[in-house]
Amino acid sequence: MTLPVRSAVGLLFGLIAATALAQFQPQVGQAGKDVIWVPTPDDVVDRMLTMAQVTPQDFVMDLGAGDGKIAIAAAKKFGARAVGIEYNPDMVKHGNANATAAGVAGNGQGKALIRHADIFQTDFSQATVVTLYLLPALNMKLRPQLLAMRPGTRVVSHSFSMEDWEADEISTLDGRRAYFWMVPANVMGNWTLEANNQRLDMTLDQTFQKINGSVTLTPIHAGLRDAKMRGPFIQFGLVDQTGVRRDFTGRVNGQKMEGSFRDEKGGEGRWSASKK
Repeated sequence: MTLPVRSAVGLLFGLIAATALAQFQPQVGQAGKDVIWVPTPDDVVDRMLTMAQVTPQDFVMDLGAGDGKIAIAAAKKFGARAVGIEYNPDMVKHGNANATAAGVAGNGQGKALIRHADIFQTDFSQATVVTLYLLPALNMKLRPQLLAMRPGTRVVSHSFSMEDWEADEISTLDGRRAYFWMVPANVMGNWTLEANNQRLDMTLDQTFQKINGSVTLTPIHAGLRDAKMRGPFIQFGLVDQTGVRRDFTGRVNGQKMEGSFRDEKGGEGRWSASKK
């Protein structure tokens, strides 16, 4: 019997994957460069990717990919482009064989690729979602790079937190925790706020996604109410000299931000701010 070329190629890749799987089988608890290997349960993987709201438009990078299951799930179930970073070359081959067996091997939308690399020497700045199952000290070592990523980047960690960078969500499944963060824009500093035909000085203090500050309403420094960040988005309230509260929502873009406001009496308008 003669097989069509496409079928023959598919059979060949399937045989290669099966051979790779047969040659190496990882053992739970086996030593790695920075951590031992313990696979994340499938339901936790699903929740991690769900709480990150992964879509086919996302680029997911799994740091410490192990057998590739998180990257494979991101590609197969959520349609994302997924790349796993793994230091152990045998695990890299095993993970790519798993991706082939799952029908998602490759590099592109709906595909998963496991790369042989050190997570601490890898540029993951272009990812829109980063997944982790490491250790607390390793999370903290990565934290400065994560916080420097594009505002709005989603970060999910199985089991371990980021210490004083509080998670935006914590989900629990059978005693296991999954932590979610959204990288906030950096807004700390002095700004010039323009709104309602006024130019005002605004000062913002920031601790990760938590912010507070004040606006100068000479001679008063009026504190901001309900101020917070969500990725690149900012919101805060301000009560002016006449006792009217205005609520501001907007988006941060580097040294500028802009959006809309609405007051208690139904008035609304646009606002902007530039960093000094």
